[in-house]
Amino acid sequence: MPPALIWLVFALGLAGAEALTGDMFLLMLSGGALSAAATSAVTGWPLWTDGAVFLVVSVLLLVLVRPALRRRLWSTADGETGVLALQGKAALVLDRVEQHGGRVKLNGEVWTARPLTDGDVFEPGEQVTVMHIDGATAVVGKIL
Repeated sequence: MPPALIWLVFALGLAGAEALTGDMFLLMLSGGALSAAATSAVTGWPLWTDGAVFLVVSVLLLVLVRPALRRRLWSTADGETGVLALQGKAALVLDRVEQHGGRVKLNGEVWTARPLTDGDVFEPGEQVTVMHIDGATAVVGKIL
């Protein structure tokens, strides 16, 4: 079996294994193996040079391409997701918010709300800041 075909099978195997992990590490190694397959098919150099091409290309892909690819695929706009992303956002009071309840509009959704400080009362139309989320209730305070 020609070395180029062996490198190609190795590259496809690594790419298939990457589908199971999703870490982009094996995909970079697969790129190195694909480069070694191309070098082997085109040049006919000894096997150790194919290995050197695999090593150099894999390291370059891991160092230069993988970090940028991971940032692009797994980043969010502000780094926070879920209820943590709502902290610090402004909300509009819909129903009077006092110690025992109220409602606010936050990110286009209606949430039950209560003030951060027990004595605070917010009237409809006021802007408040979400301090944190407690279950399904937004705990709000004066706008910052």
